[in-house]
Amino acid sequence: MNERHARDVVLVRAIETADQQREILSEDDRSYASRAARELAQWQAAESKSAATQEHFLQQRAEQIIKKLGQRTPAFAAFVRRRPGLHTLVYTLPLLALLLGAGLDRITDPHHADLLSAPLLIIIFWNLAVYLGMLLWLCWPKRRASRWRAAWIQRLGVGRNALPRKLPHAMSSALFAFMGEWTQLSARLNGARLACTIHLSAAAFALGATASLYARGLLVQYAAGWESTFLSAEQVHGLLSMLFTPAILVFHLSGFTLADVQALHFPQAQTAPNGALWVHLYAATLLLLAVAPRLVLAMLAVLRVRWLARRFPLDLEQPYFRKLGEATGQPAGALRVLPFSFTVDEARSKGLQAVAASLLGEKARVQLAPAIAYGDELRDALKDVDWNNSEVSLTAALFNLAATPERESHGAFLAQLIAKAAPRGVAVLVDDSGFAARNADAVRLAERVELWRQFCLYHGVDATIVNLLQPELRALEQGAGLPLSGGL
Repeated sequence: MNERHARDVVLVRAIETADQQREILSEDDRSYASRAARELAQWQAAESKSAATQEHFLQQRAEQIIKKLGQRTPAFAAFVRRRPGLHTLVYTLPLLALLLGAGLDRITDPHHADLLSAPLLIIIFWNLAVYLGMLLWLCWPKRRASRWRAAWIQRLGVGRNALPRKLPHAMSSALFAFMGEWTQLSARLNGARLACTIHLSAAAFALGATASLYARGLLVQYAAGWESTFLSAEQVHGLLSMLFTPAILVFHLSGFTLADVQALHFPQAQTAPNGALWVHLYAATLLLLAVAPRLVLAMLAVLRVRWLARRFPLDLEQPYFRKLGEATGQPAGALRVLPFSFTVDEARSKGLQAVAASLLGEKARVQLAPAIAYGDELRDALKDVDWNNSEVSLTAALFNLAATPERESHGAFLAQLIAKAAPRGVAVLVDDSGFAARNADAVRLAERVELWRQFCLYHGVDATIVNLLQPELRALEQGAGLPLSGGL
């Protein structure tokens, strides 16, 4: 699935998830979209003589829904047409950098080719420092994007936070949720685009500076020279030899000796006429150390952008997609449940089946693992779990609300589960049937529910309270799925 289709699918998922009261999309709208999408996907598959896939179905369904909502709500149509800020930045920043580089009137003395030109040296050493930083970054442990970087990625990926006015509340909530989710999903792609733009801008700035040198040389007679308070001629010769050696070797330019450098020290008895040599040396060095590497890096970033845009990493094994997949004959999803210190009897097992059906469709299956006893060695208890099993749509830990959450047992179990289930994530189900049967006091029940929710939030996942004896008492929101670890 490419980026555009994935964006539509994620947007529709956010809308259907937020619109629990069917305020903006009725059940008939959803059924009609599914039916039309299935027919269109089958027709397209017949045209291309291939099998209809879930991706085709999801693309067609998302287009149907977005088109219908756009006709009903013009403000929503405007939001869909909105271009992310990165689109403009990709074209304007390199051009601005080129003009800035070419327009630096003081990049060198108007009448001298300064051997120690501060602007040109800064450009060269800044680019070298960037290459070194990139090498170190490859060896550095990956960390989450900082808040500043995340804010920029969001703004560049989905545009400004402001939403159009006069939107229904459910739609506003859906669009906010979409922007947050799309920011995470498209972070790698937009990061690659941003990297490409930055490298192109750096190359354009260096090219602009080089063009400025030659343009000025057409109108002005450069006189080469240098001056320094702290550096001797020997030190300047060593520095320039190290700096210009690659350009001399690659472009076969004339070299210079220590005597040449000494003779160019200001003040000079007579003006040195060989300014063109030093212009060529600086231009060639900028080309070798700034322009060419940046263009190579930009090209690599472009290839990465194209690859990610054509194969957008959208996990179609998630419950929402599994549930829709039934319409195209996709295999039923499976809910894997890992109980902790909780023996699931037959009645509660049926309740789990109802939970799976509400999340993954009527044909969903439940894979109930043996209960992990309090005090069991967690590493041994989880060693047989196949975390890459493609048949499993969702993995959930199951706790009993009657138990008091403990950091050393329940918390340790959650931590191991979240680590092993990454990046797909794990959900948490907390069954209140036993606690509610023994405690009729609603206040105590609410306090215990809040305790478990706070406990799970502390460990990085939002808890979902269920009643496995009477699932209808805490019916899950259809299409909403379960909150997973990694989303907090």
